[in-house]
Amino acid sequence: MRASALAVDLSQERAYARDLGRAFAGALLFSIPLLMTMEMWSEGVSMEPVRLLLYFAAGLPLLYGLAHYAGFSDRRGPRNDLFDTAAALAVGAVTALILLGLFGVIESSAPPREALGMIALQAVPAAMGALLARRQLVGEGGDGDEDDASYPGELFLMAAGALFFAMNVAPTEEMILIAYKAGALLALGLVIVSIALLHAIVYSAGFAGQEHYETPLKAFLHFTLPGYAIALGVSLFVLFIFGRTDGHDLAGVVRTVVVLGFPAAIGAAAARLLV
Repeated sequence: MRASALAVDLSQERAYARDLGRAFAGALLFSIPLLMTMEMWSEGVSMEPVRLLLYFAAGLPLLYGLAHYAGFSDRRGPRNDLFDTAAALAVGAVTALILLGLFGVIESSAPPREALGMIALQAVPAAMGALLARRQLVGEGGDGDEDDASYPGELFLMAAGALFFAMNVAPTEEMILIAYKAGALLALGLVIVSIALLHAIVYSAGFAGQEHYETPLKAFLHFTLPGYAIALGVSLFVLFIFGRTDGHDLAGVVRTVVVLGFPAAIGAAAARLLV
């Protein structure tokens, strides 16, 4: 009896070790663009502590939700989702520490505040990759949670996708440059294209995970418009966190939100295909 129980324990430990290895691979794949972006390094050093805490506070429920819908292990339940969230954050932080150290961004002589800031900023997107690793790298789902998401759950997944895509470009100066090169007419055109692509990717392209409604209009009103509103809200939040709204007039902020809303809308549409 003891030998059988020991064999089961060893099998479970090996399975969890495999899940952790896959989580590190997912963290690396999802976070490498940010880990090699100079603006993210500088933001980790210069970001105000209040904004960094706000960023982290928003990231925790996001990661918990992803643990519920995906998770890097096949365990389910609120307690296991909490454990997966904590483990994913640890994986993200360790991945950021190792790679930023290898890149020479974090030096041994760096003040702890700067090192912690850079690691904390990178840990959340890396943790998102860790939580999506099992779903994306081997195509495994959980117990069907990701396919049976409620309407609020679907909107949550859109927000997660929008945040991940927006995070990859929000720290860059190009967002501000594009926004100020685009006039009101071009910004309006970008809004129309963003909404059209969001709708087309999820409801017209025939990808796995797309929603089915009796009419395109119902789908448009039920998901596309709320999804784009979520993308804009996420864009505004990320721009504020990175200080990209500071010192700009209302028109400039609106144009920048619209510009960042373009990749965020693509992320909102693609999220249901990823999870």
